[in-house]
Amino acid sequence: MENEPDYENAEQSLCAKTAEEELNKSFNLEASLSKFSYIDLDKELEFKNDLIDDKEFDIPQVDTPPTLESILNETDDEEESFVLEDPTLLNIDTIDSHSYDTSSVASSDSGDRTNLKRKKKLPDSFSLHGSVMRHSLLKGVSAQIVSAADKVDAGLPTAIAVSSLIAVGTSHGLALIFDQNQALRLCLGSTSVGAQYGAISALSINNDCSRLLCGFAKGQITMWDLASGKLLRSITDAHPPGTAILHIKFTDDPTLAICNDSGGSVFELTFKRVMGVRTCESRCLFSGSKGEVCCIEPLHSKPELKDHPITQFSLLAMASLTKILVIGLKPSLKVWMTFPYGRMDPSSVPLLAWHFVAVHNYVNPMLAFCRGDVVHFLLVKRDESGAIHVTKQKHLHLYYDLINFTWINSRTVVLLDSVEKLHVIDRQTQEELETVEISEVQLVYNSSHFKSLATGGNVSQALALVGEKACYQSISSYAGQIFYLGTKSVYVMMLRSWRERVDHLLKQDCLTEALALAWSFHEGKAKAVVGLSGDASKRKAVVADRMVEILFHYADRALKKCPDQGKIQVMEQHFQDTVPVIVDYCLLLQRKDLLFSQMYDKLSENSVAKGVFLECLEPYILSDKLVGITPQVMKDLIVHFQDKKLMENVEALIVHMDITSLDIQQIVLMCWENRLYDAMIYVYNRGMNEFISPMEKLFRVIAPPLNAGKALSDEQVVMGNKLLVYISCCLAGRAYPLGDIPEDLVPLVKNQVFEFLIRLHSAEASPEEEVYPYVRTLLHFDTREFLNVLALTFEDFKNDKQAVEYQQRIVDILLKVMVENSDFTPSQVGCLFTFLARQLAKPDNTLFVNRTLFDQVLEFLCSPDDDSRHSERQQVLLELLQAGGIVQFEESRLIRMAEKAEFYQICEFMYEREHQYDKIIDCYLRDPLREEEVFNYIHNILSIPGHSAEEKQSVWKKAMDHIEELVALKPCKAADLVATHFSAQIETVIQKLQNQVLLFKFLRSLLDPREGIHANQESLQISPSVTEQFIELLCQFKPHQVIETLQVLECYRLEETIQITQKYQLHEVTAYLLEKKGDIHGAFLIMLERLQSKLQEITHQGESTEEDSSLKDVEGTIVETIALCQRNSHNLNQQQREALWFPLLEAMMAPQKLSSSATPHLHSEALKSLTMQVLNSMAAFIALPSILQRILQDPVYGKGKLGEIQGLILGMLDTFNYEQTLLETTTSLLNQDLHWSLCNLRASVTRGLNPKQDYCSVCLQQYKRRQEMADEIIVFSCGHLYHSFCLQNKECTIEIEGQMRWTCYKCSSSNKVGKLSENSSEVKPGRITPSQVKVSPSYHQSKGDPPVKKVTSEPVLDPQQIQSFDQLCRLYRGSSRLALLTELAQNRGSDSCRPFSGSQSSPAFNSVFQKENFQLRLIPPPVTED
Repeated sequence: MENEPDYENAEQSLCAKTAEEELNKSFNLEASLSKFSYIDLDKELEFKNDLIDDKEFDIPQVDTPPTLESILNETDDEEESFVLEDPTLLNIDTIDSHSYDTSSVASSDSGDRTNLKRKKKLPDSFSLHGSVMRHSLLKGVSAQIVSAADKVDAGLPTAIAVSSLIAVGTSHGLALIFDQNQALRLCLGSTSVGAQYGAISALSINNDCSRLLCGFAKGQITMWDLASGKLLRSITDAHPPGTAILHIKFTDDPTLAICNDSGGSVFELTFKRVMGVRTCESRCLFSGSKGEVCCIEPLHSKPELKDHPITQFSLLAMASLTKILVIGLKPSLKVWMTFPYGRMDPSSVPLLAWHFVAVHNYVNPMLAFCRGDVVHFLLVKRDESGAIHVTKQKHLHLYYDLINFTWINSRTVVLLDSVEKLHVIDRQTQEELETVEISEVQLVYNSSHFKSLATGGNVSQALALVGEKACYQSISSYAGQIFYLGTKSVYVMMLRSWRERVDHLLKQDCLTEALALAWSFHEGKAKAVVGLSGDASKRKAVVADRMVEILFHYADRALKKCPDQGKIQVMEQHFQDTVPVIVDYCLLLQRKDLLFSQMYDKLSENSVAKGVFLECLEPYILSDKLVGITPQVMKDLIVHFQDKKLMENVEALIVHMDITSLDIQQIVLMCWENRLYDAMIYVYNRGMNEFISPMEKLFRVIAPPLNAGKALSDEQVVMGNKLLVYISCCLAGRAYPLGDIPEDLVPLVKNQVFEFLIRLHSAEASPEEEVYPYVRTLLHFDTREFLNVLALTFEDFKNDKQAVEYQQRIVDILLKVMVENSDFTPSQVGCLFTFLARQLAKPDNTLFVNRTLFDQVLEFLCSPDDDSRHSERQQVLLELLQAGGIVQFEESRLIRMAEKAEFYQICEFMYEREHQYDKIIDCYLRDPLREEEVFNYIHNILSIPGHSAEEKQSVWKKAMDHIEELVALKPCKAADLVATHFSAQIETVIQKLQNQVLLFKFLRSLLDPREGIHANQESLQISPSVTEQFIELLCQFKPHQVIETLQVLECYRLEETIQITQKYQLHEVTAYLLEKKGDIHGAFLIMLERLQSKLQEITHQGESTEEDSSLKDVEGTIVETIALCQRNSHNLNQQQREALWFPLLEAMMAPQKLSSSATPHLHSEALKSLTMQVLNSMAAFIALPSILQRILQDPVYGKGKLGEIQGLILGMLDTFNYEQTLLETTTSLLNQDLHWSLCNLRASVTRGLNPKQDYCSVCLQQYKRRQEMADEIIVFSCGHLYHSFCLQNKECTIEIEGQMRWTCYKCSSSNKVGKLSENSSEVKPGRITPSQVKVSPSYHQSKGDPPVKKVTSEPVLDPQQIQSFDQLCRLYRGSSRLALLTELAQNRGSDSCRPFSGSQSSPAFNSVFQKENFQLRLIPPPVTED
């Protein structure tokens, strides 16, 4: 990568074949590691930070920083998280889009609950970055650890520290020191010391590898000389006894170390040597009693940074369970920053790691800290005043919990999650580069030390919980390598060099991925790059050479792995997968020489591979990315596509290629044979600078059939269109089919093409050829398009003398060819003159055209002897006039000829110019194609402003004169026009309409709102006489529609309308109007008379064919009459009702009296059922006894002829019996249910109560011990017992009708029941259980007991009764009868007091009648209309 810091290369300078060699090199070259010098840092400074968000979050500075003591005395409030950044400072625009979404990095199966935190899954990182890390087992060290455990009882390994030596601590107190060759150099300590001190719990090696500090599980610390193996110090009093050493760390000052114990305290150890005596002074930096510290990290600077201004402070980062602290040990102890975590998982491990990074061209230390799944980065720098300034950088969101964080270099970090999976992450883009499973390491955890098991486990639960996943002492990093301590082994991890990463993919046969990775190195887009140095061009050259090698290997492998020779599709698929990759990368590397020489030769060995190779080139050629193909490849390419019959592709390719190196004649021949006209023209133009020959070739094909008057084939039409476009391009200076003609050739080409077009004869002309064959052919082919081409060309012409001559000459030729020949259609001639008119109308026109020619054209177009193509001729003339040709004609003659030829659109055009708008109405009315548009035209003239009053008046008058024609044309549009513009003249319009049918249609459109005119009739000021005139016409023409029309009409007088309907004997309409007037009896008499006449018809007619229709008439009339009676009976008294219904009944029964029982009438059954219908309808309004009395008083039935009406009377009696039975049954059911439920209610209310305990459930004192004599005991049915004072304090009372009632405090609160609220007279509890609100009856008072409260009976149900009532309702299976009746009562009288107001919610939501299985099998009574 271009700006990659080069000291990463130094950290990982060489890749070895084995881990042992790697380690040897890293150990032997301690000096070379110190080459990590200012030179490298300068390169680090050059690194432009293009990916990180430069918008930083500054932590506000405090004038007087807090003292360590004040921080120690702070209370750790975990609830209130202090958020460092101010959200208002966040400038979203400057942040890389990856910062938030993809900070949850890729790998997905971490396998524990933290998976739930996953935010977004990225593409597989292996395919993007290859294998970034190399991990190897240190076989020598691992073997010695196992051997020591067996031979000297060293125990299992517990801690590791790495510098140029490796130190491994064991569980039996031994420290094993290995050199760079993995040889065991020293074995420090003994098992006897181990028995006394416990396991080694922490190790630290100083900067120059001369001293080793060991911390022990029982709290002791020892210091060893690594050169001699001597014990220098044994420290037992540096910290409180009985706590394990969790961390011990040398600072950059070899006389200063820091230790952290399992009590959570941190101590500074100062080593001194006075008079040959080694001493150690201890100072407490942080007391565990104020919040336990479980991780410490001093800032170590490399030798080349020892003069960095920050080193003078000797910074130390500490992580407690709730916050991070950064303190300075020098020159005096000072706290520079505190930062609380906020909310996090208490079992997650706090982590700290320092590293020097370059930001804004300065190298400063950055502290990464994490607890859980968010890593924060803090940049620490010293400002001018000498104070330390901390700024927060972009943090990293993960989807897994971390147990270790290690910097491998300033851009790459390695994270270990709680399921022992390593994640390699690029810090700036936050992209996950690789995931490695390391469960095989069997990592050592430090849990026993955090729980301080060796000293009796005297640690806080919080620290012990963190210790479950702590592995601080098992992972150590040095010089870009990370060492992992397992129970029987040590593993080392490091970044691979770029070559090794590519080679690793090649070994796995992932050649495509290897090429993609190498290309990312080439482009400088790869992450964690090691081993690429020098400037950008040098790096690119190195990578490109390697890519070429891979491409050769790839090509060989593609050919070698080619599948079975027989299966051509399988082979094609194989090469389609592989060959494009070679082509892509050769072109990306700009190595066409390689592509068309060695690669092409290699792939040409296989014909299928060669074919695929040639096809791959097509998209690059078409997009002009590939120019300059070698002649051989170009030739092969064309032959290949020709063989595969892909001629369209060949044409597309040819016009994009430089064909000067090919055999042009051969190509032209191939194009002509395969009809590749575009390619042929291109080859002539580009290959030979020849522009006329292709035109001649195309003319030879399309001219003969056009001259012979034959229709062209599709192929010839395509050729003709191409010819027109080609001529257009040549005249406009553009190359065909794409690009531009070279500037110097443009004038020459234009002249050549013009000269060619206006040739008098073609080259090989026959004697009978007409003059100007080329112009003639193009005019015949497509007159309009050819003239458009000429028009565009004239636009481009400069006004020089030659151009003017060309223009005039071509116009003269056009006129000569078209006007002197009769084989052109009017449309074609019109096109020419329209073209000429446009040219002549231009302000800078230089053309001359004889005006008489225009007159000839007018005669030609208006010739009345030829009726064919009328509309075409009219359209052509209109276009000619609109194009400016009107100046060429005498206007009066033009109008005369247009009227004669019936060119009404021409007339309209001319009248429009002279503002004779009234005459245009005649044009519309006479033109059958446009006559309906006259309405819009009149409306526009009269309503749109801009026309003078005189013009509007003339149009208005003309419209009134033609009103009859307009109504006949479209009555509804005419009515709309009249309503809008002639509303005051409606009477006049009606007088003008003599034809009664037209008048009817007009009035219906005007007055009937269903016809589409929604004009307000009042605003129209239509007199009632007009409406009545319309009703009279309606009675004449559409008598069946009169009633429905009257229902929607307004503005008519009832008396006059009744006279009209009586005149036309429309009885139903008269009855409707009388009813509307209020004369119900009059309306009824008309209907009755009609019914009687219809009944007479039935009784007098014999066996006729019209029986059914006449019976249907009777049925229809009876239904209408019954409806009339029902509608009006509600508003009449008893006497008036009888005056309606009894005559109707009498009329229905009269025919039955006439027919004797011996010879029943044909329709007697039908009439009986209709009579029954009348009776049923009457019953709703007239009492049954009155009906019976009226029937029996009839003289016919009074004499004993009851047989005829027996059926009617029995039917009425059945109805009465049914209703009486229903009433009795309901009453009986209600009485039974009420008696049964009241018995149960009485039994449950009078049952004795049994308290569950003898103390008050609120104050928990025994009920006898209260001193207040006024206090009462209240017992509930649920068994809870209370003092009344206690319940009152808890507000467990409700008021019902002015009386206080108690509710059980425990039950109502535990069931979360809301307080009972009174709603009118009804108590609606929430969800009430049987044991909730029941006040006890009195107990017998024992001596000294306070009085027990008694219950008085109430007419309204109190909560206990409601509860008992609910119990009763629940006892039933399904819906109880009581519940049904209760609900019916609620529905009937919502205002009245409801005694049975059980716990059902409103019927709308919980009705028993809405349940699917509810069925009430009852016959409904007759429906009456309200």
